[in-house]
Amino acid sequence: MLTITLQCSHCQSDALIRDGHAPRDSAYLPRAKQPTWPHAHLRGFAYHRVRLDQKKVAHLPPLQTTLLAPDPKDFTSTILELDELWSFVLKKAHDSWVWIALCRQTRQVVAYAIGDRSKKTCQRLWETIPSIYRAGHCFTDFWVVYSAVIPSEQHTAVGKETGETAHVERWNNTLRQRLARFVRMTLSFSKSVVMHEACLLLFLHRFSPSLQSRPGYPSQMSHYPNLALDFSCLKVGISH
Repeated sequence: MLTITLQCSHCQSDALIRDGHAPRDSAYLPRAKQPTWPHAHLRGFAYHRVRLDQKKVAHLPPLQTTLLAPDPKDFTSTILELDELWSFVLKKAHDSWVWIALCRQTRQVVAYAIGDRSKKTCQRLWETIPSIYRAGHCFTDFWVVYSAVIPSEQHTAVGKETGETAHVERWNNTLRQRLARFVRMTLSFSKSVVMHEACLLLFLHRFSPSLQSRPGYPSQMSHYPNLALDFSCLKVGISH
């Protein structure tokens, strides 16, 4: 009589159960009872991946270099739409709001900020906006911190039914379609604020130039020439 002994391909155990799994298989144990990972040198892989993304972001030019200069004779070229987008880091209890300032004419993101939904983060967004755009009119929703930061003569709070913030709302949808970590119900998420901001900044540098290849885009506008503004708040790694 021929006897064939079968072994588990993972743990080489012969304690197999037909149509089931071995009770001693560590893959089915609670995480607290699982044995130590034998490949200790792989534990730092996630850390080195974060360092690699930080290097990529460090080599990026300032976000302002991807923008088109507004026409000084056309006041509509500096109209901005501001909005905040909810996301989370590591778990949904850790809110991470993405604040966006979008140029209505070019559809480009002229500034962003990541943090909570407070006046402090809104103020940081306002200070990040280039000065030539900061002189334009801004349309936002009725979140109270906008009126506390933006000068009243430049600010108009409107509802979604007016369509005055339709472009920035549409951009939020584009972001969530392209990057799963910004979707509300998702299995993808960032484990750190550093990675969260790095992925957003990499997307912005790819998104803005891609708009210029679309038919009917205002290509006659020259690139923004002034690079002497402060971009310290765009650096990845600053705690928010």
